[in-house]
Amino acid sequence: MPRFSPHRARTAHGFTLLELLVVMVIIGLLAGFVGPRFFEQIGKSEVKTARAQIDALSKALDQHRLDVGRYPTTEEGLAALNERPAGSTRWAGPYLKKAVPLDPWGQAYEYKSPGEHGDYDLLSLGKDRQPGGTGENEDIVSW
Repeated sequence: MPRFSPHRARTAHGFTLLELLVVMVIIGLLAGFVGPRFFEQIGKSEVKTARAQIDALSKALDQHRLDVGRYPTTEEGLAALNERPAGSTRWAGPYLKKAVPLDPWGQAYEYKSPGEHGDYDLLSLGKDRQPGGTGENEDIVSW
């Protein structure tokens, strides 16, 4: 008949506090290393999304100009891509399949026509919603 020692029975019931702390430290180190890289990739994808949306809006604006003979005015704004502006007889829209999107940070794109950099200026101020910046805070522009 086998004999059970108190020491052996105590170790068979679970992990020690030290073992649990070591595992938690390892998980914390992994999260600290992987987490920032993951969120950096999310930020890069938002910038890419904004660039793609500005490109699509620019193409819709160009189609509007071909039909109407001019870009929408600043007052008409990007809404002229989905709704006929008053007094526009040659408008053949809508030029977008859906409503004008917000930028990836939930703000409306800024549109100005005539623009300072071309026939029109179309931009998003980035995550910080301030002019200038780098990375996610960089202005995404049409020019």
